[in-house]
Amino acid sequence: MATTYLILSNRILRELNEVELTSSTFSSSRGIQTAVKDFINKAVHDIYNEGAELPLLHTTTTQALTTGDGEYDFPSDMRRVDFESFFLKPTELITNGEFTSNITSWTTGDGSPAYTSSGNGRLNLNDAAAYQAINTTVNKTYKLQVRVISPNSSATTLIVRVGTSAGGTQNLNTTIGVTNYGEGNILDTTFTASATTSYVYVESDSVQLDVDYIRVSRSDINTRKLSYISYDDYLQRFKGQDSTNSSSQYGVPQYIWRKPDYGSFGVSPIPGEGEYTISYEYYTTHTDLDAHGDTMGLPDRFSPLIIDRSKYYVYMLRSDPQHAQLADRDYQRKLKLIKNDYAARYDYMRDSRIAAGHSSINIA
Repeated sequence: MATTYLILSNRILRELNEVELTSSTFSSSRGIQTAVKDFINKAVHDIYNEGAELPLLHTTTTQALTTGDGEYDFPSDMRRVDFESFFLKPTELITNGEFTSNITSWTTGDGSPAYTSSGNGRLNLNDAAAYQAINTTVNKTYKLQVRVISPNSSATTLIVRVGTSAGGTQNLNTTIGVTNYGEGNILDTTFTASATTSYVYVESDSVQLDVDYIRVSRSDINTRKLSYISYDDYLQRFKGQDSTNSSSQYGVPQYIWRKPDYGSFGVSPIPGEGEYTISYEYYTTHTDLDAHGDTMGLPDRFSPLIIDRSKYYVYMLRSDPQHAQLADRDYQRKLKLIKNDYAARYDYMRDSRIAAGHSSINIA
């Protein structure tokens, strides 16, 4: 059972020999009860600050870039960003192309397409078709990848089309056969868009097939790592060109920099096209517990730390330094054990120095 705000509060109140709360009295708490509720959130903050790079708090996000726009906001739950993790890649144009939990965003073309939870989630086509309209740029070439599996282990083919209407063949009309039933087959192909809206269409004709994923992105945009530079470096080297009111200064972003407000970042050069996406990793913060049924974002094994830390604040409030010291000792001991289990570790060390007059150095 998840440890709720109410459960945490009552554990602490019980150890302090104070009156416990119920779900109906939680919002009208008074005195030490309210103080304990506040101290729980304070204790969670302390744990997050002690281990800002706990893998438990690690997540990945993406930011679609806009032509002519060089600055973007960080997510609201960002605590710390890993600036070594910024990669530029082509924007994935298909929505819900992985079919992780459903087949929403796909329209029925024929028959009754369905979701199947096999694998990581798939689109099941049993003598059926499905399609999706995507935004494309005329005369630009796109990569299309489709993985298909035959659940019945029979030799079958999937029809794949891209056109200016559902089922249209103006840009692509091909098939992918399935023979290696254990793994399925992957189709890697390209098409050149002839309209600003293109329809990606898949169909099984009188057979049953599972589509594992469908992916579409620009073929002329390669994934590349962005180099981090300081804000001062950006001001000295690139601010002038990026501030010039001319599209001739736009290009493929190469650098990432953080604004002094820590709430946003910038890229340079400013993107000259709208089909770039940046992916990066960061460590999250959390939302304070409020309602009695709220659960903390940390695993339940962190509950003893929160209890010890909260008791420390209660004893300090009561001017009881001896018991506060004991609670802090227990907290620090348990925190050390937790950090040993969860703290991020580097698999290896590297030397980033550059020898004078040489482009690189070898480390024996």
